Amino acid sequence: MKTPAELAEIEKQLVADGIKYCIGAYVDIHGVPKGKIVPIAHFKDFAQGSELYTGYALDGLGQSPNEDEIASVPDLDRGIRLPWKQEVMWYPADNTFHGEPYPIQTRVALKNVLKQAADMGFGLNLGIECEVYFVKLDGQGKLYVPNQDDDLMKSCYDIKRFFDQYEMVTSIVDTLNGLGWDVYSFDHEDGNSQFEFDFKYADALTMADRYIFFRHLAKKIASDHGLLATFMPKPFADKTGNGAHFNMSLYDLVSGANLFKQDPAQDAKGLGLTPLGYSFIAGIIKHGRALCAAFAPTVNSYKRLIRRGAMGYYSWAPVFNSFGTNNRTNSIRVPMGGGRCESRNADSACNPYLAAALVLAAGLEGIREGLDPGSPQTENLYEFSDAELAQRGVQALPRNLGEAVQAFEDDPFTEQVLGSALKQEFITYKRAEWEEYHQTVSQWEIDKYARLY
Repeated sequence: MKTPAELAEIEKQLVADGIKYCIGAYVDIHGVPKGKIVPIAHFKDFAQGSELYTGYALDGLGQSPNEDEIASVPDLDRGIRLPWKQEVMWYPADNTFHGEPYPIQTRVALKNVLKQAADMGFGLNLGIECEVYFVKLDGQGKLYVPNQDDDLMKSCYDIKRFFDQYEMVTSIVDTLNGLGWDVYSFDHEDGNSQFEFDFKYADALTMADRYIFFRHLAKKIASDHGLLATFMPKPFADKTGNGAHFNMSLYDLVSGANLFKQDPAQDAKGLGLTPLGYSFIAGIIKHGRALCAAFAPTVNSYKRLIRRGAMGYYSWAPVFNSFGTNNRTNSIRVPMGGGRCESRNADSACNPYLAAALVLAAGLEGIREGLDPGSPQTENLYEFSDAELAQRGVQALPRNLGEAVQAFEDDPFTEQVLGSALKQEFITYKRAEWEEYHQTVSQWEIDKYARLY
């Protein structure tokens, strides 16, 4: 918490900069930002948690109607001035209850695990690859690709289709760079009207905050151009899904050195990772099926995690709890050059705080226990039968949300990391989502069965 003198100085600077309003944006269990807007005249109270919320009104905050309110406390070191509304300052926020950090909140959970890493001398650097479709809705509420010329089966990296959306896409990039996020690459992705934005990695808490804000920013700018930015993991059955690949490495808190980086010639497995990095990966694999529920948290997510499905070529999405080289058929790959690992089953609907908390805790467990992930998988795992995969010791990831939530529930690790209350909130909401899906009559069922018998 800032001192009164520090708060006064921050408020003075905000007023000088023309800020009129502040938002303390915390997230619900789904990673959707919530908050109140506070005039700058009430900044000091706002900064100390004056804004109260009825937790029962939101998903996954673990309250009943009779309980006292939850407060939100803004993280004043990570404020973002809204690029399209310069008089508003957005702060990521943590929830508190009776003056203490509220354990049934995912940002608080991530900070708890980061503290455990810090006690071991580690910080987590995280980069999230941001994939998104820019689409429209027709009169029947169905999504469609607005650019009729964007119809290639393999449209990845296509220059012509990229320039068809140049104004909107570069508007997003210019805005991100204006925030100092250092976009280093962006492109037309595999799907029609799908794009990817990659900006410089940061410490895990900062990156999770940025991913929440990125989704908000992309939707705003797309809307200004008459489009819907959808982060639905699999909006079209015949096109690739939206990933949010987590690129991770541990760094030394004193020197800042990358603790995963090693000369490939000095690495017995040849990938350019240290033994610490391999143990981190082994921890993720140990709890991979349980982690999948946080990385891929929706019914729709598991229509992305397939080998091919309705597509004309492989999906690129991981379906195996395995690790390997620069081989995208593994859920965890080590990109060329080493020095980091990438969890590929994370999708665009994930709550980045929840996913980062669990994957970091799994990696730390792997380090504490000195685990070894074995030999990297170098082959196209999509081509192997179940028997061949079993012979290799490769385990499948959950095939649907119900299976993933069951794996999440069955693994004691998730409660050790999140506590019983937050774990149960996630299970309750995700199991209800799964059941609601099965109680819904889809258009496919009508088309398939209405006239059949």
